[in-house]
Amino acid sequence: MSMTRGSAGELKKGSYVLLDGEPCEVLSISKSKPGKHGAAKVRIEARGIFDGSRRSKIFPADALIEIPIVDKKTAQVISVYGNTVQLMDMNTYETFEMPMPEDQELASKLQPGVEVEYWESMGKRKIVRTRGGG
Repeated sequence: MSMTRGSAGELKKGSYVLLDGEPCEVLSISKSKPGKHGAAKVRIEARGIFDGSRRSKIFPADALIEIPIVDKKTAQVISVYGNTVQLMDMNTYETFEMPMPEDQELASKLQPGVEVEYWESMGKRKIVRTRGGG
């Protein structure tokens, strides 16, 4: 699996974290000061990259957490049929199919020949935006 490890206390807004086995983007972080008998705590509010669910977790500031590696790649739309989009990666020329994005505005722009940016992490892929031509 494509991930690394890091300290919970070093996370920043906009970075990525693995919560409940799902890659998430950090929305906010709040840190508490260490108490008389305990260590500092970090509360992480995040949203799943692929499922959109909001998650909240509390960790000790020095805890090691899993950080997913999110690859941002470009592809060209080969065809659109039903709720499926066939894409070709612009670097590897690999072709693959993905479900149509739920965002109706983005889905309406997907036509053969249009370049898109897609994210890949933990064996999942998601079309994020078009890159011109539509």
